[in-house]
Amino acid sequence: FSGSQLIQSEPDASSFPSGGMRSTFEARGYTAWDASSPVFIMEAPNGNTLCIPSVFISYHGHALDLKTPLLRSMEALDKSACRMIARLGRNVERVVPTLGPEQEYFLIDQAYYTLRPDLVACGRTLLGARPAKGQQLEDHYFGSIKARILAYMQECERELYKLGVPVKTRHNEVAPAQFETAPIFEEANIAADHNQIVMETLRAVARRHNLAVLLHEKPFAGVNGSGKHNNWSMSDDQGANLLDPGKTPFQNLQFLVFLLAVMKGVHRRAGLLRATIAISGNDHRLGANEAPPAILSVYLGEQLTAILNAIEKGKGVDEPSEERLLELGIANLPEVSRDYTDRNRTSPFAFTGNKFEFRAVPSSAVISWPISVLNAAVAEALDEMGAAIDKRLAKKVPLAKAVMEVVREAVVATKPIRFEGNNYDPAWVKEAAKRGLPNLRKVPEALAELDTPGAREFFVKAGVLSGDEVESRYHVNLERYIKDIQIEAGAMINLVRTMVLPAATAHQRALAESLALTRQALGEQASKAVGAPAVRGTQALQPQLDDLKGCADAIADLHARLLDVAQSLAAAEGIDSPGKQARAMADEVLPAMAALRTVADRLEERVEDALWPLPKYREMLFLV
Repeated sequence: FSGSQLIQSEPDASSFPSGGMRSTFEARGYTAWDASSPVFIMEAPNGNTLCIPSVFISYHGHALDLKTPLLRSMEALDKSACRMIARLGRNVERVVPTLGPEQEYFLIDQAYYTLRPDLVACGRTLLGARPAKGQQLEDHYFGSIKARILAYMQECERELYKLGVPVKTRHNEVAPAQFETAPIFEEANIAADHNQIVMETLRAVARRHNLAVLLHEKPFAGVNGSGKHNNWSMSDDQGANLLDPGKTPFQNLQFLVFLLAVMKGVHRRAGLLRATIAISGNDHRLGANEAPPAILSVYLGEQLTAILNAIEKGKGVDEPSEERLLELGIANLPEVSRDYTDRNRTSPFAFTGNKFEFRAVPSSAVISWPISVLNAAVAEALDEMGAAIDKRLAKKVPLAKAVMEVVREAVVATKPIRFEGNNYDPAWVKEAAKRGLPNLRKVPEALAELDTPGAREFFVKAGVLSGDEVESRYHVNLERYIKDIQIEAGAMINLVRTMVLPAATAHQRALAESLALTRQALGEQASKAVGAPAVRGTQALQPQLDDLKGCADAIADLHARLLDVAQSLAAAEGIDSPGKQARAMADEVLPAMAALRTVADRLEERVEDALWPLPKYREMLFLV
């Protein structure tokens, strides 16, 4: 290859989702080398491939990928953060967001995966009765890692080290057959590239061990799903973590500014951040027992909350001297770092000492998208706070006082999004509504946040996406959601018709034949017994009659629920408007599928085990 061929190439872009930015016959697209991310070599049995991290743009220059907006958002944050630090009296040349994404996943035996058409087509089980033992004993997280799984993990780690991915953590997760790996933090764009490599490596190595890795957010009902916790912060070129409280009042002022800028950005752009994590799989996870609800809130911990409450009351604002800050506890902020700040695993966006943990990101997601919006939201907040500081400085207000006044304004403005309690508690949903926080429970209503003039203005002003690119993202994600539900509904219909119903009717036939043979045998026995009461045989058969009737009723119910899914899917597919079609998928098709699943799962618990054609939860989750 020549240097020019490596730097720029021309793949076919006609088959790549564009959200209507171009016609399908316009095929030309370009990749361009992202020199900020290291190249790597992927080994294969018959040769190796040089892989070059690249952006992907259309012939007219529109970003088709997720890397381009991430790089743009990093530039926006860099400029805004450097300007803010300069206001505070220190000069730096570069600020970068840093990121350490935790990756959760399930592992099951490859044979079970192959025998589950729903897993193959959809990544999650569309049917499946809960086993007697799930995760209720809470014995998996701290249990020993099975030898087969450990061998898999170690090979994954070796492969990732070869590729320059600094994975550090391995452990069981809460649900049976669920695990996690996590890297040391890196610059956000490199971390995003490396997370893509992590997911691909997990898949490739699993096949060598006759395992299947499931990255879906909720592959099994009734047990924890999987997320991708993004540990995010900002660092300057002098090695300072801008979300580290520091050791002096000045450093603490800088910390407070950047802390409040993050909170301000998350508060103002909560709807857009929710839109970036809106995929079909995450709707099954958000609000369940292992994930926060769809409401974006921020957890800070008791000590930081106490400090912000004191600032809200005006303490230390008028006279922000070192002595005054000491009285507030601000000069002792190192006390809140790391172990002094407890963790709130129910919070979607929690401060954990010197970084924020964005916990609501789905496990299968490309993290570039939510991090792009987070970067841009923080940059916007920094610019607004910087302008407010400049106005005060122009009026000869001392720097420290000007900063503290702006910080106080931000503390008051962001108070609604601060929540220190249990996000799983239903009472929080009511409280969040009182505070005016958006609760976008389903994908269509979350994605609608992208389809607004305010969203386009935000992205364009930040330089992250053009107006056309914003519209494209909306339509691409909406189309993906619709297709996901279409695939799931179609797979479920086929699964019930060709596997569940035949098994159920076979079981019904066996019950009927057994009943007939028993009745015949009891009748013959009664005829030979002099004076035997005729009713005795009927009483003996009553349990079998009840069992047969229960099976027949369930099969009839299954037929009815199957028809509901087929009709609701057909009705949704007949809607022209993508937005309305997506809502029909969410509001009509998915509830019909849930009702069908309930009946099918009831039959699984009735039908003879030898007749049931699908591997069961008790097998997939525990026999690995």
